[in-house]
Amino acid sequence: MAEKAKQAEVEATEAVVKETPQVSEAQANPEKFLADFNWHNYQEGIDEVEDSQLKEFEKLVSENFVDTLDDEVVEGEVIHISDRDAIIDINAKSEGVISLNEFRYNPGLKVGDKVEVLIDVREDATGQLVLSHRKARVIKAWDRVNNAHDTGEIVNGFVKCRTKGGMIVDVFGIEAFLPGSQIDVKPIRDYDQYVNKTMEFKVVKINHEFKNVVVSHKALIEADIEVQKKEIIGQLEKGQVLEGVVKNITSYGVFIDLGGVDGLVHITDLSWSRINHPNEIVELDQKLNVVILDFDENKSRIQLGLKQLSKHPWDALGEEVKVGDKVKGKVVVIADYGAFVEVAEGVEGLVHVSEMSWSTHLRSAQDFVSVGDVVEAQILTLDREDRKMSLGIKQLAPDPWTDITTKYPVGSKHSGTVRNFTNFGVFVELEEGIDGLIYISDLSWTKKIKHPSEFCAVGDKLDVVVLELDVEGRKLSLGHKQTTENPWDKYETEFALGTTHTAEIAEVVDKGATIEFNEDIVAFVPSRHLEKEDGKKLKKGDSAEFKIIEFNKEFKRVVASHTAIFREEEIKNVKEAVKKAASQAAEAKPTLGDANEALQALKDKLDGKA
Repeated sequence: MAEKAKQAEVEATEAVVKETPQVSEAQANPEKFLADFNWHNYQEGIDEVEDSQLKEFEKLVSENFVDTLDDEVVEGEVIHISDRDAIIDINAKSEGVISLNEFRYNPGLKVGDKVEVLIDVREDATGQLVLSHRKARVIKAWDRVNNAHDTGEIVNGFVKCRTKGGMIVDVFGIEAFLPGSQIDVKPIRDYDQYVNKTMEFKVVKINHEFKNVVVSHKALIEADIEVQKKEIIGQLEKGQVLEGVVKNITSYGVFIDLGGVDGLVHITDLSWSRINHPNEIVELDQKLNVVILDFDENKSRIQLGLKQLSKHPWDALGEEVKVGDKVKGKVVVIADYGAFVEVAEGVEGLVHVSEMSWSTHLRSAQDFVSVGDVVEAQILTLDREDRKMSLGIKQLAPDPWTDITTKYPVGSKHSGTVRNFTNFGVFVELEEGIDGLIYISDLSWTKKIKHPSEFCAVGDKLDVVVLELDVEGRKLSLGHKQTTENPWDKYETEFALGTTHTAEIAEVVDKGATIEFNEDIVAFVPSRHLEKEDGKKLKKGDSAEFKIIEFNKEFKRVVASHTAIFREEEIKNVKEAVKKAASQAAEAKPTLGDANEALQALKDKLDGKA
């Protein structure tokens, strides 16, 4: 078309340069010549051209050349590509140039491609048109985007880069936002794999006020999946086995994509064995077969199973396994009351805490085993119908009570460990499975103990003597104080009735005071026995002599008196005076009346002192 237009321009130019009329014609009819003569063309140096030829020229130009007006979008053809620019022919008098930077979204641009351009500058200094493909795309883009949104048309977009929450996509030259949740129906772990790729999208939202466009690739996938989903849901049946792909893994189960329909395999339906997390069994994108266990009325919630595709381990348990057999297994779960041991895949037995040790006092199972431990045990009970098994660990070791009378006869001395307290005593472990009780009264000869924790602590070592042994009841009675001599045997002589000792008043109480003769003996002094010879009473901190007036070894009770010290001296003096007076009276042979008066006086004196 451009060559044809140029040829028309040449022909028109040749017509312009035709020869002017001859002078003879002008001379023949000068009035007509002057009336028809084109003075404008004469002054411009252009010869006259016929109107028909001019109209034909104008027609050819209008049909073959575009009007190079600003802000007009036209279609052009790529006729040449250099390292930096692309030369575009838009059927104008000259070609236009566009920087290749504007075609970054289209790295496959080649000669002959049709592109939309905007005339940016009519002619630069070299007389060449300056075009803009980017501006042309922007002008046309919004029309295309709006139309795609209204009609649901699928558009191509170039993923430029990542951004917060998704990707930036070039659609018709407009930067649209692709949310991360709209890339695919399955979770995306690597967003970078989509950068610099051309993909198909659907325009899902337009904000004209802020010029924002949101696109979705997921919507295209969902449309295809919806068809498959309806087909699959219509064929679902309980017990049906389907192939699926692991779509997502959570702590409580695995979501399986059945081809547009998602189902959940609960963690308890993954394996007959206990597992801590589903990723121990499956991994993302793994293909596997599952069985349909259940679904709701709308078939929107599908419950799947994986372990049901294999035989139950209890059904595969050999008939030769019986009570009394020794088995080995791994501890899979620990509770306060015991531990579950997996003796075969999917077959577990419970070891109750009471069957872990011969010890008579129960402890937590965690004191004996840990999860992951491999232990040996003996089958105590086996119920194949209810799929239950109880195990024992202590049965593999000899019962320590078998020869208890030989190891721990009455009167023998041993060393044990304090395990726990009661209000009435202390439990001491002599060895694993052999425990004995020390009553609170057998802890000390001298100390008055209200609670065993005042005397010792859990974990302390104590020397003990076996006091009683009940083999049938598996009970040991122990004593700690019996490992030493009873100091009260010695104190019974040292602090006998009537003996005198010096001590200091330690405390004064309502009914008397206490004095400490040594670290074991604390004696009580009643209030009336605190009186001194001058009539006053002893106070806290006063030191004085005291006489033992009561000593009870069984109840560890000692009573003392200070008053008895000087009163006993007075009574002695009175008795000696009476004896002397009687002797003198006998020598003087007084009258009976005189003797009676003297005796009455002495009696009155004694009564008054008492």
